[in-house]
Amino acid sequence: MNTTSRTTGTAFTILSLLAVCHMFNDMLQSIISAVYPLLKDSLLLDFTQIGLITLVFQLSSSLFQPIVGLITDKKPQPYSLPVGMTFTMIGILSLSMANDFIHVLIAVFITGMGSSIFHPEASRLAYLASGGKHGLAQSLFQVGGNFGSSIGPLLALWIITPYGQRNIGWLSIIALVCIGIMLVISKWYKANLYRLKPVSKDNSNINKTSVYSPRKTAFAISILLILIFSKYVYMASLNSYYMFYLIDKFGLSVHDAQLYLFAFLFAVALGTIIGGPVGDRIGRKYVIWVSILGTAPFALIMPHVGLMWTCILSIFIGLILSSAFSAILVYAQELVPGKVGLIGGLFFGLAFGIAGVASAVLGKVADNTSIQYVYDICAYLPLIGLVAVFLPNTKKI
Repeated sequence: MNTTSRTTGTAFTILSLLAVCHMFNDMLQSIISAVYPLLKDSLLLDFTQIGLITLVFQLSSSLFQPIVGLITDKKPQPYSLPVGMTFTMIGILSLSMANDFIHVLIAVFITGMGSSIFHPEASRLAYLASGGKHGLAQSLFQVGGNFGSSIGPLLALWIITPYGQRNIGWLSIIALVCIGIMLVISKWYKANLYRLKPVSKDNSNINKTSVYSPRKTAFAISILLILIFSKYVYMASLNSYYMFYLIDKFGLSVHDAQLYLFAFLFAVALGTIIGGPVGDRIGRKYVIWVSILGTAPFALIMPHVGLMWTCILSIFIGLILSSAFSAILVYAQELVPGKVGLIGGLFFGLAFGIAGVASAVLGKVADNTSIQYVYDICAYLPLIGLVAVFLPNTKKI
C-alpha cells in the first residue's frame, strides 16, 4: 500500500481497515450491555442501576466527542485512534475485575472515553478516504461498528457467561490487535492529510460555505437532532433491555436471550450498509424519511405478539432503522462544509448521550412499572420521523 500516493480516489483498503477497527471498538463496547444479566445477578443490581451504568457509559462516550471533533477540525490528530483504543482496553480490564457497583461505573466510564476519542477522528478519516463517495464510506465505517456490536452478545455467550466476569479480561487481546491495525491506518492518515484541503483547478481554496442560509441550516440541523432523539431513545430500549424483556415476557434463559439480541444487532449491521449508498444515489432526505418513519408499524405491533414474531419484527426494525444514521451524518456534513470532525463528534456524541439518558430513565420506569410498559410507550417513538418532511433536499450539493 503506497502511503505517499497523491490520488484522491476512494481508498478502499483504508476504509476496510477502518471498518475492522470500528468493528473491534464497538464489539468491546457492546460487551457492557451483553453482560448486564450477569452483573445484575452477581452484584444484586436493580433496573435503575443498570440504567445508570448505561448512562455513565454513554455520557463518557458522548460529552467529549464534540470537543474532540472541534479540536481536530483545527489540527487533525492521526494517532488519536490507538490512544482511544488504549482507553477501551483499560476499561475492559477494569470491568473484568469490578466487584461492586461503583467499580463498574468507573470501568464503563473509561471504556466510554475510548469511544469518545475514536469516533470523531475515525469519522473524519472515513470522509477523507471516501474519494467523494461520502455515503458509501460512512456506511462501510458504520457497518463495521454495527457488526461488531452484534458480535458482543455472542462473545458474552461463549466466553463470559459460562465462565464468569473475570473472562472479560481476555478481550483485551482484541484491543491490542486493534491498536496494531490502527497504527497502520494512522500512518496513512498522516501521509494523506492533504486530502482535507481540496483545491480547485486554479489552485484557490474550495468554498466551504453552506449553500443554505444560516437560519435554514440551523433549522435543518434541529430536525436532524430530533430524528436522532427518536432513533436512539428507541434503540436504547432494545440495546439495554431487550434481553430482560424476552426473559420477563417469554421466560427465556440468558443464553437464549443473548442469541435473540445477536439476531437484532446483526440485522442492524446489515441495514447500515444500505443507507449511505442509497442516499448518495437518490438523496439522503428520502433514506432518513423511510428509515425512521418506516420502523413505526413494526414497533407498534411488536409489544403485542408472541416470541417468534417478536424476533421477526425486531429484525425488520433493525434492518430499517439502522440505515438512518449514515444518511443523517453525511447530510449534516453537507449542510456544514469544512466541519467534518465537529459534526461527527456532535452527532455521535448526541446519539450516545441520548441513549445513555434514555436507558437511565427507562430503567427507572421499568422498576416502577414493568419492562412490558417500557416497550408499550417506546413503540410510538418512530412516529417522530414525520418531521423529516421539513428537511431540504441536499442531493445536488
